[in-house]
Amino acid sequence: MSALLETSLGDIVIDLLVDESPKACENFLKLCKIKYYNFAPVHSVQKDFSFQTGDPLGPDAPESDGGSSIWGLLGGPSKRTFPIELPPKMKHLERGTVSMATVPAANDPDQRMAGSQFLITLGDNLDYLDGKAAIFGKVVEGFDVLEKINESFIDDRGRPLKDIRIRHTVVLDDPFADPAGLVEPPESPVPSKAQLATVRIADDEELDDDMDEAAMEKLRREREARAQALTLEMVGDLPFADVKPPENVLFVCKLNPVTQDEDLQLIFSRFGTILSCEVIRDKRTGDSLQYAFIEFENQKDCEQAYFKMQGVLIDDHRIHVDFSQSVSKLSDSWRNATITKRQQRGGFGGVADLEEKRQYRAFETPRANEKDDAYNMVFDRSRKDRPAGSSAPRGAGRSDHNPRTDSRRDRRNSRSPRARDTHQARFRHRESSRSPGRGDSRRDRDRGRYRDARDRDRDRDRGRRDDRYVRR
Repeated sequence: MSALLETSLGDIVIDLLVDESPKACENFLKLCKIKYYNFAPVHSVQKDFSFQTGDPLGPDAPESDGGSSIWGLLGGPSKRTFPIELPPKMKHLERGTVSMATVPAANDPDQRMAGSQFLITLGDNLDYLDGKAAIFGKVVEGFDVLEKINESFIDDRGRPLKDIRIRHTVVLDDPFADPAGLVEPPESPVPSKAQLATVRIADDEELDDDMDEAAMEKLRREREARAQALTLEMVGDLPFADVKPPENVLFVCKLNPVTQDEDLQLIFSRFGTILSCEVIRDKRTGDSLQYAFIEFENQKDCEQAYFKMQGVLIDDHRIHVDFSQSVSKLSDSWRNATITKRQQRGGFGGVADLEEKRQYRAFETPRANEKDDAYNMVFDRSRKDRPAGSSAPRGAGRSDHNPRTDSRRDRRNSRSPRARDTHQARFRHRESSRSPGRGDSRRDRDRGRYRDARDRDRDRDRGRRDDRYVRR
């Protein structure tokens, strides 16, 4: 029974000792089957001794729980680890021995518990691991990969400076039945966001072959600082990741707790104009934290104070002076300016004093023929109940009406405004198209009388039409 680990440095084939460690082999095979180890980092590299892996996030990730067994993934956190037996006759004698990392049980120090992490030896006769790690396999192919891992650059905690990752796992032979609830993914999953956050120097990044360990460590620190700055930019603590600290601010530390702001300002003011001088204090107690920031008006005065005040004795304490690397003041200024601009525009969601949606149109001042307390709705029922003496639209409430004229006016009012305008235009066109002849003077008189009556009707209709349509 065997499995294949495809790493960023090459492939490793592991033969599993099913008869000697069946529980460990089943756990390892099922985790490989569901691609649990994909993108897991190699960590805790100890030259000529061993390296450890199996945690999908790695020990440096704050979200990491150390990994889980297959039964913990299917049954819950209470089964994250499982008891494992240490084969008494199996020793870490050969290079490439594969064993589960174990810890003592909480209620029984003699019982060992395992999860998902495993280690592979990089040397021979490592009896230190006997009784601490449960052997369940051995490497049969990929010893060149083990040598590359053994020679990799690492930091003081054994972490490779350039990532070494398990990219893929393949189960070549599995004699165990799948537990209930196990689902094999159809394809290899992509790295999660939490896994990508643990990248130091990407395993597929091309680096200079002549780069030594110190240069690689410097590059790693620069990448880590860049990633942290981007995080602060995303959460809004920095205006941008490449923000530069001010060059006219000094950082003064190792102060005497009795030293006050006025004392420092008096001493440092001989180098130039000081804009601000502040001893940082505990917010709760008000006690001095024994460091301060001094802001000069120009950069040259700040540089002169840096060279002249290093190691000066102030209140029986020799101070240490350096250029400030803090950008908190710049961040506060940027944040306050941003918030002020947003408030001027009405906040994050838009203008704060927007009017509510109006259901009906209303005039700024009441019309001459309307009461001040009218609601200006489309259909104002209060108009029907007005007394005879109240102001009303012209023509409303008249008693001297003609039934024939009213019926003709009702037909005319039933038309839409556009239709009435079109009808009147057509009437005018028909009048102008008539040829002059006999009886023109009589027609002119009749036309004048008709025009006067039509104008009266139109004015009366316009007053009613205003009441009905203007306030829609």
